[in-house]
Amino acid sequence: MSGPLDQLLGTWSGTGSGHYPTIAPFGYSEEITFAAVPTKPFLAYQQRTRHATEDRPLHAESGYWRWVGDGLTIEVVLAHPTGIAEILEGRVHPVAGGFDLDLASRTIALTTTAKDVRTTSRRFELRGDELRYEVAMGSVGLPLQPHLVAVLQRR
Repeated sequence: MSGPLDQLLGTWSGTGSGHYPTIAPFGYSEEITFAAVPTKPFLAYQQRTRHATEDRPLHAESGYWRWVGDGLTIEVVLAHPTGIAEILEGRVHPVAGGFDLDLASRTIALTTTAKDVRTTSRRFELRGDELRYEVAMGSVGLPLQPHLVAVLQRR
């Protein structure tokens, strides 16, 4: 089923950097895959990162990105192996050569041992075969603030 997120189909890889007041700044490499689910209005999503200099796993998440209603409203459901589940919602804004997408957390569920993440937001900018994103996080008693930025290329 074709939708506004079809431009994301495939595998993306690149590099990014992260920081937060409670951790040391870090660099990472990343791979994201968006896969079609035949006859369904959503894409399956998998993300993996590795430390830039130590080449050890850092983070992973998986889930689904779906379009609803007018086709420009997006709902994202993500699971993290650290005991966090995120539900984000936002809107696609078409632009020449791609789109912008701003997502904000609607719900975050935590296991009893998960880091205390209270809110997140994600901004994506797709232009042709380049995908840029920024992630903000409100965690461990701190307000929502920048956490990650990355630039990925379609492989």
